[in-house]
Amino acid sequence: MRYALIMAGGSGTRLWPMSRTALPKQLIPFINGKSLLQLAYDRLDGLVPAENRFICAGQHHADLICRTLGLPVEQFIGEPIGRDTLNAVGLSAAVIAQRDPDAVIAVFTADHVIQPVDQFQKIVEHGYRLVEQTPNTLVTFGITPTLAATSYGYLQLGQAIDESAHIVKQFREKPDSATAQEYFAAGANRYLWNSGMFVWRASTLLDCIHRYEPSNHLGLMKIGTAWSTPQRNTVLSEIFPSLKKISVDFAVMEPAGRDPQVRVAAVPMPLQWLDVGSWPMFAETCRHDAAGNALGTDRVLLLETRGSVVASNDPKHLITTIGCDDLIIIHTPDATLVCRKDCAESIKELHRQIGQQFGPEII
Repeated sequence: MRYALIMAGGSGTRLWPMSRTALPKQLIPFINGKSLLQLAYDRLDGLVPAENRFICAGQHHADLICRTLGLPVEQFIGEPIGRDTLNAVGLSAAVIAQRDPDAVIAVFTADHVIQPVDQFQKIVEHGYRLVEQTPNTLVTFGITPTLAATSYGYLQLGQAIDESAHIVKQFREKPDSATAQEYFAAGANRYLWNSGMFVWRASTLLDCIHRYEPSNHLGLMKIGTAWSTPQRNTVLSEIFPSLKKISVDFAVMEPAGRDPQVRVAAVPMPLQWLDVGSWPMFAETCRHDAAGNALGTDRVLLLETRGSVVASNDPKHLITTIGCDDLIIIHTPDATLVCRKDCAESIKELHRQIGQQFGPEII
C-alpha cells in the first residue's frame, strides 16, 4: 500500500526572528496564511489518503501539528531529539512497516513551495510505480536547475530507465561556483538538483540501513518493535539520542548507488520549486511592489526603497522606510532583524550568538 511521510523537524534558524524553537519555519502561517507543512500536506490530497499520511517531527510539536492538520496522533512520529534525516526516515519506515510490511513510502519535506500541484502528483505517481514494479529501487526526485546554484547537491544522471527516469550515476555534493556553472551548462539531461524527496519500500530502505549502518538499524528496529507497546517512550528516549547522526544521502543513497543489489533512480521534477530556507527565498512567495520590494505584511510604507524584503507577524505594527535598498527587515513582537540581503546566510551565526547572549527564550 502507498504511504506518504512528511519530515517536519527543521529548525529554520536562517528565518529568525519569525522562526523560533516553539514555532519553527515549517509551522509559521506565512505563505498566504498557510504554513509550509500545511502546503506539503495539502499537496497530497487525491494522491495518498489521509489515513496513510504520517508526519515526523520533534515530539514537542506533536499537539500543535496534530491540531493544525487534524492528524490522528497515531500518524505522528515524534523524535525526542534531532538526529538528522537517516534516523527520521529510518524510524518512520520501521513504524510504518509494523503496520504494513509491504508499505511503499514517498518522503517529502516541509520546506518547499511546489507548483503546479497536479503535475507534482503525476511525477510522484511515476516514482511510486517504479518502486512497485522493481522493489529494490530507491527513487529520488531531481529538480531542473534554473541557475548555477552552489547551495544544493546535484544528481549526475546515467542510463535511462524510461521516458524520463534515469539511473543516478553519482551524487555530487554542494559545488563551488565554477563546478556549479559546469553542471548547469551541461543541462538537465545530465544534472539535476537533489530535492531531498524520495520513494522506497520500507523493507528496502531498512535493508539498506542494515547493511550500510548496522548500529543505527539495530536501534531503529528496537524502537519500531516497541512503538505500539507501553514501552515506547522508554525505549525511544533511551535509544534514539544515541544513534549516529547522519543524513540519508550520505548513509544510504550514496552507497546504494554503488551497490549491485539496489537500483537508485532519479525522476525529474521540472516544476516551479522553491526551497524556503532563508528570507531571500521567502521573498519569492510574496507580492512585490513596483520598486521590487517583497511585502510580507500589509502595513508598510516604503519611500525611495528598492529590492528589500519586509515582513511582520504583528498585524498592528507599521513598518516604514526611506532610502533603503536591498535590505531584509523582519519585525516580531519581541525582536526585529535588519540586515543587507547579501548577508542573509549570516543569520544562522547571528542566531547562535543571540542564544548565547540573550538566552534560549529569544530563539
